[in-house]
Amino acid sequence: MQLYTFWRSNAAFRVRVALALKKLAVEEIEVDILSGKQFDPDYADVNAGHAVPAFVHDGNVMFQSLAIIEYLDDIQTEPRLIPADAKERAYARALALVAAADAHPLVVPRVRKYLTTQLGANDATVKSWCSHWASEGIATYERLLTRRPPTPFALGETPSIADICIAGQIVTADLYKQDLSAFPRVEALGKRCFDLPEFAAAHPFQHPDYREI
Repeated sequence: MQLYTFWRSNAAFRVRVALALKKLAVEEIEVDILSGKQFDPDYADVNAGHAVPAFVHDGNVMFQSLAIIEYLDDIQTEPRLIPADAKERAYARALALVAAADAHPLVVPRVRKYLTTQLGANDATVKSWCSHWASEGIATYERLLTRRPPTPFALGETPSIADICIAGQIVTADLYKQDLSAFPRVEALGKRCFDLPEFAAAHPFQHPDYREI
């Protein structure tokens, strides 16, 4: 197994957590998406989408974090990250997509680059943009977790794909130095997640290449 990853990638964070929860060993290959290495021809041959993560198993290349996590659930069912029950499975996927489809895509490198090169935004404006959308994602999760409180995780006794994505949204908030005290349910769930070594070790702040941007 190989994982093309980068410390700053929120999508790669999700997959690293899933692999750790399933105790699957993987060779990590760094692709510096901040310096544009995802556009190098060698990596384009791996993932024509020019993004990380990309996951290689048995000669097959997979991309998109949620698709990779579902694949991991298929090849190793325990611990299960996506519920077997149809209603719970839909809820877990919906929670996951708040981050993966709604909030995170608005702060990725290609969006930040477009804001600066095409719209003339300065660094402060770009950081304000990213901070705003990070907060919007957290606020959405707070409303959803208020309606259905964690017990102790989003769908029960063990972490699921939903918790992985909520934790990823907290990572984005951490990177932009946001105070989560106004979001007590998200903050409490995040603490439960990051108390687990599988989540804690995947946090960008724990990576040796971490630097403020």
